[in-house]
Amino acid sequence: MIKNYIELRLDEDASNATINRELAALKRMLNLGAQSTPPKVDRVPHIPMLKEHNVRKGFFGYREFLMLRDALPTYLQGFVTFAFKTGWRKSEIVNLEWSQVDLATGVVRLEPGMTKNDQGRTVYLDDELMEVLKLQWNLRKRNGKLTPCVFPNESGDGRIKDFRSAWNTACLNLGLGKRLFHDLRRTAVRDMVRAGIPERVAMMISGHQTRSVFER
Repeated sequence: MIKNYIELRLDEDASNATINRELAALKRMLNLGAQSTPPKVDRVPHIPMLKEHNVRKGFFGYREFLMLRDALPTYLQGFVTFAFKTGWRKSEIVNLEWSQVDLATGVVRLEPGMTKNDQGRTVYLDDELMEVLKLQWNLRKRNGKLTPCVFPNESGDGRIKDFRSAWNTACLNLGLGKRLFHDLRRTAVRDMVRAGIPERVAMMISGHQTRSVFER
């Protein structure tokens, strides 16, 4: 039945990646059924996955990044710089708080449970990121708005929410075409590898848990 389903979806011109997501959902349902008490599934059959050609594209050159950073509103400039250097996910940077930052030692921590894979990690800041965070700290004191967020919104009183309009406008005005914030994550990983940082260390910095996703 599973093989027939795969053939049917291929005949319907569904992509291999789409079919694999559907098969993964089926596999998850069967595993949950097998783990029930009493089991609702007596066995979980082998479910073959199709080969995917889904190498992700979308990177920033350094000059492109500088142009984009400078074209964005001031409150987003440190935010995107942190993403460009560390490869952290947008949600991780949005939710970063001062309690996770030690400026004296130049360390930023994500505690277990605060990341997509529930694993904590520690990142040591280079000189550029130290300057970014010191600027953010000084702005926080200057504005008198003691929000816990390291990168607050434009008014300085809460977390950054939706900045797609500012992002898309900057990309359009600069002639960069359609770019994604996630391109900064891909760029950071690529640049770390090019700089000779061991891949395992790069994965620990960016928070990639599996080799397959990291390579993709």
